Amino acid sequence: MKLINIGFGNLVSADRLVAVVGPDSAPIKRMVQESRERGMLIDATYGRKTASIFIMDSDHVVLSALPPERFAPKEERENEE
Repeated sequence: MKLINIGFGNLVSADRLVAVVGPDSAPIKRMVQESRERGMLIDATYGRKTASIFIMDSDHVVLSALPPERFAPKEERENEE
């Protein structure tokens, strides 16, 4: 099982991860609000601005203060440099 560090000592399982997205679009904001209402939202930002959102296969939504680019595969990050 591979774990991904999402900041501040928090980890999520890479096997359960469906997508990592930015928080700026209206559909994503709506999804976050709906998750909050259903009790399926996990806020791991520690009071900082949300920079990325993790969508899990368990229907949980996890907020992180680290930018989504940080979670790109290593090969993609090396190609951008």
